Amino acid sequence: MVILIVVLALVVLLAIYLIVLYNGFVAKRNFLEEALSGIDVILKKRFDLIPNLVETVKGYLNHEKETLSNIVNLRNQALNANNADEKLLLDKKLGNAVGTIFALAENYPDLKANTNFLGLQSELSEIETEIERSKRYYNGTVRDYNTSVESFPGNLFAGSFGFSKRNFLELENEAQRETPKVQF
Repeated sequence: MVILIVVLALVVLLAIYLIVLYNGFVAKRNFLEEALSGIDVILKKRFDLIPNLVETVKGYLNHEKETLSNIVNLRNQALNANNADEKLLLDKKLGNAVGTIFALAENYPDLKANTNFLGLQSELSEIETEIERSKRYYNGTVRDYNTSVESFPGNLFAGSFGFSKRNFLELENEAQRETPKVQF
């Protein structure tokens, strides 16, 4: 009888442990999804700002119509993206394309002095900072989630519960990792 009670107690403790472990995985996965949703919200702010930027710039950059239409197309694709990976990839392309507008603006002094353009440029800069923070937060939640999925004894049960390792958001271009050369 004592052996039966001990075995039953061990089974109950194991069941409680598995429930706590599973709930921990679920909580960390939800933090991950929340972090990704936060990135999505900030990207939407950027996507909403881009048409205003394009309209402000249109009158000045008559020779750059292709650049502007490329930005509008990328924005529309990103808004209609079906999954987070696709949206983040299009976001990178869009960020590069918007950067070209600011580079082109250097050739147009009137545009550089336009208060609407300067305001939009400032707002876009703030949004880029928010995107960077959100991506950092997302990577932190990925780290915590992956640690729980890969650490013992969680790694024994994570796969059977349907939890697997997630990828960090990383730089795609190796050149971005290199220290820039500054020459005078």
